[in-house]
Amino acid sequence: MHLKISRRFVNTWAAGALCLASWGTQAQPVFNDHSPSWYAQAAVASNDAYTASLGATLPWRQWTYALGSGQVTGHWDLFASYWSSRMANDDRQRNYVFGVVPTLRWRGDQGQSPWFAQVGSGLSLATELYQSGDKRFSTRYNFATHLAVGTNFGAQREHELMLRLEHYSNAGIKKPNPGENFLQLRYARKF
Repeated sequence: MHLKISRRFVNTWAAGALCLASWGTQAQPVFNDHSPSWYAQAAVASNDAYTASLGATLPWRQWTYALGSGQVTGHWDLFASYWSSRMANDDRQRNYVFGVVPTLRWRGDQGQSPWFAQVGSGLSLATELYQSGDKRFSTRYNFATHLAVGTNFGAQREHELMLRLEHYSNAGIKKPNPGENFLQLRYARKF
């Protein structure tokens, strides 16, 4: 599957991410990754498809696992998304997607680094079958799987910026299963 995204779009988001991430490189207080957060997220995919999401993360309280020089924590990611995609007849399809994704996050420096990597895979349910260009999903329920890198910044590292690559598909449960890949930018605020 090929993800077509304009170079200008990627360069603009990358420059913004680097500016915000530079705040996270200053001396920071000890960080606790067991705080819930709310977030807003924007995404693009091929065939002129885009999404906007609102969600929350609920940490697995006090669960940690030492891995290498870092620490792994986990959380539930609950979201509601608005999807808009250009169909083959040039009309736009509008759809709502709801999901829950168990997620693991690795943070270096024994869990104190402002930078992190994360992976997650969970379930989503759409209000309609997704269509985009020459793609047509065969199920309203799909798996949402992502890889991401991000950073925290602010006086208490309460702000978070993340770049994610997310894949939606039904894992071959029913055909056709074309899947869709999204490049996502997320801003989160811990509370």
